[in-house]
Amino acid sequence: MNIHEYQAKELLEKFSVATPPGKVAFTPDEAEQVARSMGNNLVVKAQIHAGGRGKGSFTNGVKGGVQLAKTASQVKSIAAQMLGNTLVTHQTGADGKVVKKVLIAESVNIDREIYFAIVMDRAMNAPVIIASRQGGMDIESVAAKSPEAIYKEVVNPALGLQPYQARKLSKLLGFAPADMKDASKLFHAVYKLFMANDCSLVEINPLVVTKDGKVFALDAKLNFDDNALFRHPEILAMRDLDEEDPREVAASNFGLNYIGLDGDIGCMVNGAGLAMATMDIIHFYGGEPANFLDVGGGANEQQVTEAFKILTSDKRIKAILVNIFGGIMKCDIIAQGIINAVRATSLPVPLVVRLEGTNVEKGRKLLQESNLPIIAANALADAAEKVVKAAKEQK
Repeated sequence: MNIHEYQAKELLEKFSVATPPGKVAFTPDEAEQVARSMGNNLVVKAQIHAGGRGKGSFTNGVKGGVQLAKTASQVKSIAAQMLGNTLVTHQTGADGKVVKKVLIAESVNIDREIYFAIVMDRAMNAPVIIASRQGGMDIESVAAKSPEAIYKEVVNPALGLQPYQARKLSKLLGFAPADMKDASKLFHAVYKLFMANDCSLVEINPLVVTKDGKVFALDAKLNFDDNALFRHPEILAMRDLDEEDPREVAASNFGLNYIGLDGDIGCMVNGAGLAMATMDIIHFYGGEPANFLDVGGGANEQQVTEAFKILTSDKRIKAILVNIFGGIMKCDIIAQGIINAVRATSLPVPLVVRLEGTNVEKGRKLLQESNLPIIAANALADAAEKVVKAAKEQK
């Protein structure tokens, strides 16, 4: 789960990581009121779940989702140009995202910018700190062109961030000896936030040092492990459904795992591993999957029906492949769910079904006797070939 920048900064403050004072606004008038309470030299920042806002452009012609303002009236004008309009960045894709709120914050006199992040490295089964003296909007190009400028420090999860590691990072990031103690304290605070909230990512870019030697988290991005959100209802309450794919939201409401992709072949599978294999073999036979949709090992008829509704809501889909291995979930029950779903959704595209496992013969018989336009497949390769062919014939 992602949260907005202003919410991330609220969490950082709770863990004693300083951020410039700021407040979120939902209308131009509210933005002006916030600005009047803060004084001059402010920054207006569009709040969407995407990076690259500073270099982004609005579809109404306005350049930049992060803009400086000197007066409250300027803040109101900028907010009016942002709110309700679509911001396109390199992370949003061509469709962009509609800005529904802006953050009004005090601007600071920056001396230098640093990149600092903690990410969970699943290959190492440990948190890894990634940092660089060259923070800011061009951090991606730094990583591509000057990888030696990126520092990595693996943290033993059983021991936590050690003092020597924090001092090492302070030195690598150019902090003067007199400032290393405060820098180390900040790194420990960010690590504590990361662990305490089951984060998968804490990214501060930039972490700035001001002309008078103060350190602020000027921008922040936090991601959380969805499987741990039951421990953090206060974080779950920060979820902004407007920023999420409506199909993913609908799937989560019925206990389904859905991720939208760029292809035109819809997939409904039970089990994450089988879903990955299904997408791979579709690609092998020349097709492109439109989604990852895992109905899980114990799906019922209602979940199968809802899964079909989600798939058919994607107008890019030219064909659908259902690939089910019946273990706990019996094939005859899945087959009946498929039949009911096809009848309920008036399926507009070809459907290929491959069933295997418990009660498979009963399941296949139900599909055959349904008299519905379902293409049967007996093996995964057969199913992939048939669905790719069906999708191409729809174009």
